[in-house]
Amino acid sequence: MNIGAICTREVVTCRTTDTALDVAKLLRTCHVGDVFVRDEREGKHVLCGILTDRDLVLAVIANEVDPASVFVSELMSAPLVVALESEGIEHVLRRMRLHGVRRVPVTNALGELVGVASADDLLDAITTLLDDLRHVSMRQTLFEQKGRS
Repeated sequence: MNIGAICTREVVTCRTTDTALDVAKLLRTCHVGDVFVRDEREGKHVLCGILTDRDLVLAVIANEVDPASVFVSELMSAPLVVALESEGIEHVLRRMRLHGVRRVPVTNALGELVGVASADDLLDAITTLLDDLRHVSMRQTLFEQKGRS
């Protein structure tokens, strides 16, 4: 199974020039806990970081910083750990573990953002596979019993 099959396709983004206040409002409006940060280079949108609700709490609120005075470029985590949509989930999971990240942007072969994969997405996919495997064993027993009747 590849990561493109399980990633969330709706991704919320912001600009490096947005303020922490702008992002906090965006997180609330879109009901998400993170935004990917994009910048414009040579007329193209380029992914350059991620900003989470936790980042806002730790860097802005806990330090009593005015959220309207600090820019995303000062708060975001970079560089990004990125996954190609054609990659297998096991490879992406290993990379997430290696880098200690819970979310990765998913891009197509052209480098365009097509989704985001989270630890929860991977857990759901793996759980579904394990449940399918459990049903194989159950059905095997059922067919054996029918064959003996």
